[in-house]
Amino acid sequence: MAAPLRLLGIRGRVLLCFLLIVLWEVVAEQIHYSVKEELEKGTFVGDVGKDLGLEARELSERGARIISRGKKQHFALNVKSGSLVTADRIDREGLCGRAPVCTLNIEILLEDKVKIYGVEVEIIDINDNIPRFETEEREIKISESAVPGTRFPLPEAYDLDVGVNSLQKYKLSSNHHFSLHVQSGRDDAKYPELVLERALDREVESVHRLILTASDGGNPPGSATVLILVTVLDVNDNVPEFTESHYSLSVPENIPVGVCLLRVNAKDPDEGMNGDVSYYFRKITKKTSQPFELNALTGEITVLENLDYEESNFYDIDIEARDGAGLMTRAKILVKVLDVNDNAPDITITSLTSSVSENSSAGSVIALFNVHDRDSGGNGQVTCSVPEHLPFKLEKSYENYYSLVTDRALDREQVSMYNVTVTATDGGNPPLSTDIDISLHIEDTNDNPPVFPQMSYSAYVMENNPRGTSIYSLTAHDSDIGENGHITYSITDDSVHSTPLSSYVSINSETGVVYALCSFDYELFRELKLGVTARDSGDPPLSTNVSLTLFILDQNDNTPEILYPAFPTDGSSGVELAPRSAEPGYLVTKVVAVDGDSGQNAWLSYRLLKATEPGLFSVGLHSGEIRTVRTFLDKDTLKQNLIVAVTDNGDLPLSATVSITIAVADSIPEILSELSSSEAPADFKDSRLTLYLVIAVAVISCLFFTFIIILLVLRLHRWRTTNLLGAPSEHFGNIYSSQFVGLDGVRAFLQTHTQEVSLTTDSQKSQLIILGPNYTDTLPIQQNSDKNEPPLIPHESILSDEIQSFSQVCLKFTL
Repeated sequence: MAAPLRLLGIRGRVLLCFLLIVLWEVVAEQIHYSVKEELEKGTFVGDVGKDLGLEARELSERGARIISRGKKQHFALNVKSGSLVTADRIDREGLCGRAPVCTLNIEILLEDKVKIYGVEVEIIDINDNIPRFETEEREIKISESAVPGTRFPLPEAYDLDVGVNSLQKYKLSSNHHFSLHVQSGRDDAKYPELVLERALDREVESVHRLILTASDGGNPPGSATVLILVTVLDVNDNVPEFTESHYSLSVPENIPVGVCLLRVNAKDPDEGMNGDVSYYFRKITKKTSQPFELNALTGEITVLENLDYEESNFYDIDIEARDGAGLMTRAKILVKVLDVNDNAPDITITSLTSSVSENSSAGSVIALFNVHDRDSGGNGQVTCSVPEHLPFKLEKSYENYYSLVTDRALDREQVSMYNVTVTATDGGNPPLSTDIDISLHIEDTNDNPPVFPQMSYSAYVMENNPRGTSIYSLTAHDSDIGENGHITYSITDDSVHSTPLSSYVSINSETGVVYALCSFDYELFRELKLGVTARDSGDPPLSTNVSLTLFILDQNDNTPEILYPAFPTDGSSGVELAPRSAEPGYLVTKVVAVDGDSGQNAWLSYRLLKATEPGLFSVGLHSGEIRTVRTFLDKDTLKQNLIVAVTDNGDLPLSATVSITIAVADSIPEILSELSSSEAPADFKDSRLTLYLVIAVAVISCLFFTFIIILLVLRLHRWRTTNLLGAPSEHFGNIYSSQFVGLDGVRAFLQTHTQEVSLTTDSQKSQLIILGPNYTDTLPIQQNSDKNEPPLIPHESILSDEIQSFSQVCLKFTL
């Protein structure tokens, strides 16, 4: 028995949890706030983000907004703070009249999830209206025969507020003949009555002035006053009476203007003017006075303007009948307006997608719209539909919200655009309908890569081209449209001679035009291979590669380079020898030249520009060989100077020249003898040279002996320091180089100028030939790599090396 009870307990708990979850979801869909009327614009109403369980930034990211149905919006959503605030001042009386509860319903849409939340805001009444009387003064005529206890209706005050802020009490100024009695009617209405306490005597006092004050229950309370003039008349002891105290009728909202709705009748048994009855509206308000008219003599109530069920479906009219003596009675007329199907459904699109991808799955939301019919009952029941042959369907999402979704896969190649007609039909008789057209474009997907007409391309570019020159234009085609068919071009990363390819060429990403970023040199490279990628802008993008080969064409931009005879760098004169006995056609020498260009730009030709003896030598046009044209004569100069020009075969030919000295002699001593005889006197030169050598040897000897003395002094000083301190180290420990004053100075000074000379002797005289200068730094300055620590000077090895090096230099110069 215990087991079944336990099982029932578990099931009960599960069922209770399920019911709580369902109730929570229902409550979560509807949010309730309350706010007082007449607050400033922007007043905080409620934290929507918190009540929806969302952060403030999520409201903005998810596209939260208030859905408008075309009416004036009294609230606004602050997506930054997630707060619902007032959009303007709210007048409760203008929205709900005297209804006890006034609520406004709004819908909040989250765009990303296409989800709607309902929010109900209750407008709380404040004491913003004081009681008002229809007139500032009211005359009441009372017969002097009226008995004490007789009651006379007083003018009623009306207050648009409700609850405690509405009319609460009346007060009458003190008077010995009258008192105030307030009668409560339906809907807590209060009707003030003047009660006669003492019999009136017209001869004593014919007019009584009373002040009637109406007050509400606000804080602070509001009040209004009306002057009551009581005129004492002769006997009129009958009050008009209506045949019915309440009149009720129902009329359709499309009743024509001018039709008589009702005729009221009140009877007074008095005669004469005391029995003449006239009819008036009590509580004349804008709502009552505009649509209806009361004939004061006949009591007919007619329609002045068209009734609208949607604006007001019920009218509560108070009328009164007065006789000629001022006695009156009241009656109430209740008019119920019946709805007719006079409003077609209203379709409001709250979210719309103008395009959808052709690869969208079935069930993709195209549009979210709301349907609303101002009619009621069956006239306000709306059904929506779309054509069956289209690949779309409608789904109901929330109350009167519908979603237009795809029913099956779409194909842009078959249909690129749809015009979807949504029809909303109400349930009236006859039914009314509204159509809206939704245009939907089918977006293309990126399913076609760019295509080049060829697999590879080649172009020819002349070297030395200007930077920025257009080289070639590549064009690819894409079958897709829009961004999927928008092609951009790029060059694949590569390198040429360890240099990035991007430093040589570039491509316009939009047009596919290839530009040169530098001036090409045919001598460096003769062709340039690069890969070009055409990529569309789809997601993901598709691409195609193609190769482009640039062939560099040669231009005559290199002058011929003469390899032989080379310009001497050792100081020699570069003299060519030719024996006196040379026969015509003898090959003296040959000019060798090359050209960095290719083709005909590198074809070289040689010609003789200038010669000491014209007609003595000739140069081969293409070989560059210098040959004798005739035999040497005694009158010919022994030293012949030739200038040979080397010219290439370019369109604008470039050339280079070389100077050649040819000595005509049978032996070298003869050449030297002949050349010296034509120069300055040898004795003068020899004497000057001998003087220079003697001075140089004397200076070097003095410096050498000075250096030896300094070294001996330093060695002696070091020996004494070592003996005194007892330091066994072979180096000068912790002694900075700045203490050895003179060592670096001497080392830097001992830079000698050496001249290699050769002494030749022949049968006549001796000659001293200076072959060329040579500058050497025999004692280079050594610097310590570590500047933070003082350099250490070695003991014997460095000093001995210094002496040996210096001795070698001096001996070399002396020899």
